[in-house]
Amino acid sequence: MFLATAAAASTTQTLDPSQFIGIPFALVGAVLMSVGAQMQHAGVGKVEANTGSESKSALNLKQIMALMGRPSWLFGTMFLGLAVVFQLVSLGFSPIMVVQPIGAVALVITAILNSRVSKVKLNKLSILAITLCVGGIGVFVTVAAFTARNEPVLEEDLVQILITLGLVMLIFAALYLFWMRKRPVALFYIVGAGVLYGFVATLAKVVEARLLQNDMDTLLWICLAALLLAAIIGGLFVQNAYSNGPPDLVIAGLTVIDPLVAVCIGIVILDEAAQSPAWAVVVYVLTALAAVAGVILLSLVHPQANGETGEIAEIKRGSSGLAS
Repeated sequence: MFLATAAAASTTQTLDPSQFIGIPFALVGAVLMSVGAQMQHAGVGKVEANTGSESKSALNLKQIMALMGRPSWLFGTMFLGLAVVFQLVSLGFSPIMVVQPIGAVALVITAILNSRVSKVKLNKLSILAITLCVGGIGVFVTVAAFTARNEPVLEEDLVQILITLGLVMLIFAALYLFWMRKRPVALFYIVGAGVLYGFVATLAKVVEARLLQNDMDTLLWICLAALLLAAIIGGLFVQNAYSNGPPDLVIAGLTVIDPLVAVCIGIVILDEAAQSPAWAVVVYVLTALAAVAGVILLSLVHPQANGETGEIAEIKRGSSGLAS
């Protein structure tokens, strides 16, 4: 009897090699995300400069429409679209807990790109913050890759996800309308976008799985509609985050908060960590806290979050004036 129980446990814990296939796709998606973020940030900056927007407020409709005519913003959107495609492929092979946090690689690339483009050198605390983000997520993914499992998604799970998303969207809508629209804070938009994108990733995995199984029921279309709505609102939040913060801070929030939300859904609702040992759960919690601490620290100590952007802009305007 003991041997039978042990054999059953061993079978339950056997790794599924196919769930590692999603990792390289997630890495390519992370690279595309970092390039797209940098280009979108540049587009938002040009639109604000052209419209003479000096007051700190959310992007208005005129500015949002003007983004559609900026080549840098459009190319950035294209790269982000490709990143989503690679992410969807990765989710088709692997649990959310394994591939979603890999987007943290984009933080390192974006930090390097932004430092070169903006001529702002990262200070030691910013580097420490990025290290906390990437290190925490890296350990999380490593442990999750060997302990998390894909589980079938039940209809009750979908209903729970949709109800939770509805409540989250109502909360962020109220905060935006009554407070943040006139007093924008980059971290608010970053957190909002990260949370919504976490639900988008989860719903994308669910919709993808149900389409492959030919489960074309009403619930599938509700999930798809909720996915698109959350993606659109999250996208608007991201553009406002670019308007009020540096791109590497935005990516830091998205690549930490997004996967953490998706992972929480995977653990609490989808039972992806049901077979994880106790020590793995402890690692999940500690590494998640480290990554979140990194995002908060980066929002406080990043040079461009403390007025350095304006100085650089003045130098650039001055040099362009001399050149002309």
